[in-house]
Amino acid sequence: RRCRENDIIFIGPSPEAIELMGLKTDARHHMGQAGVPVIPGTEPLDNLDICRQKAEEIGYPVLIKAVAGGGGKGMRMVSTPEVLERAYGSAGREAKSAFGDQRVYIEKYLSKPRHIEFQILADLNGNVVHLYERECSVQRRHQKIIEETPSPILDEEMRSRMGAVAIEAARACQYTNAGTVEFLVDERRNFYFLEMNTRLQVEHPITEMITGIDIVEQQIHIAQGGNISPDPVSRKGAALECRIYAEDPTRDFLPSPGLIKGLTDPGGPGVRNDSGVYSGYTIPMEYDPMISKLVTWGTDRNQALNRMLRALEEFRLLGIRTNISYLRKILQHPGFQSGDYDTLFIENFQQELLQSTGKGDETIALSAAAVLSLISGKKTGTASRDKNKKVSPWKHSNRTWKVPR
Repeated sequence: RRCRENDIIFIGPSPEAIELMGLKTDARHHMGQAGVPVIPGTEPLDNLDICRQKAEEIGYPVLIKAVAGGGGKGMRMVSTPEVLERAYGSAGREAKSAFGDQRVYIEKYLSKPRHIEFQILADLNGNVVHLYERECSVQRRHQKIIEETPSPILDEEMRSRMGAVAIEAARACQYTNAGTVEFLVDERRNFYFLEMNTRLQVEHPITEMITGIDIVEQQIHIAQGGNISPDPVSRKGAALECRIYAEDPTRDFLPSPGLIKGLTDPGGPGVRNDSGVYSGYTIPMEYDPMISKLVTWGTDRNQALNRMLRALEEFRLLGIRTNISYLRKILQHPGFQSGDYDTLFIENFQQELLQSTGKGDETIALSAAAVLSLISGKKTGTASRDKNKKVSPWKHSNRTWKVPR
């Protein structure tokens, strides 16, 4: 709004669309009126007694969710009436702390849901297209950690229907610029509107990899008044993204701040690494621990998956703990390999995934990398590099990437 008042073009949707989609209950109500399927749920709840009544009407299990929430904050799954009061209180407190709004609502809990979202682009002249889906069901504590496209469970008919609904959802709120319409898909392949993210998302590179479209470039183009083609977008191949975190899976995923003493980025065909860290950088403990988005593309899912496994094996970070080995275990799991997984995948197999995520292989690999780096430094005379020299965090050899056209 401040940009609008001062004749500054904001690269993104209108403040009205941001506000409408930011409050989950308002978004649900608006989408329902527009004919978009929504999960059975309630308006914001005034007190615990109404919460009890609505939970009984909807039927257990239910989800208590923050009205202004997202990313799993202020969310509690309630399976029985006995735990409702505690969940209601803790969800409200967490929502207040995270969003400054303690209001919550109830939504029907779907068993074994898949989280599938559609990237959309909408210009100022009413043209709206979708750039296909992203499968985001591999989540830990409601936070996505691995995404892929195309989704293993969508056929062309279902993809077409969901894409059409995503476009209608964008039109229903007069959306412009880039955004994401998110759905939950149940066991019977029914899909429901979950929320709309009014921004560019962490996982957008996999969409760029299969479509050849630079979404940020399109955001600027749309903001300048440019048109987008209303024709369906073509796609090619498959892509995956792994979120690399500075955290220790063996210690309940505690953040692992500290000095990066050595870093080797993975490379090769079909590999893209969006990162802001470098050797000599100190990771602080005050912020989100994600330090890299590792993306691979292949002509099919199998090639993209194998390239990701190789890239993760080549990714070397010395001095801190990361979730790289944990991500490899997920990708090697039969459930993920077959594409037969849902949002409970990590919860169901957590112990199995953690049992083999020890420090042995990673420590050996990092130690070897450090020795090789030291030897190379001695040979070239660069081992005594000035520690005070400032290095741009964005100078990576593989920051220049190409997508299939």
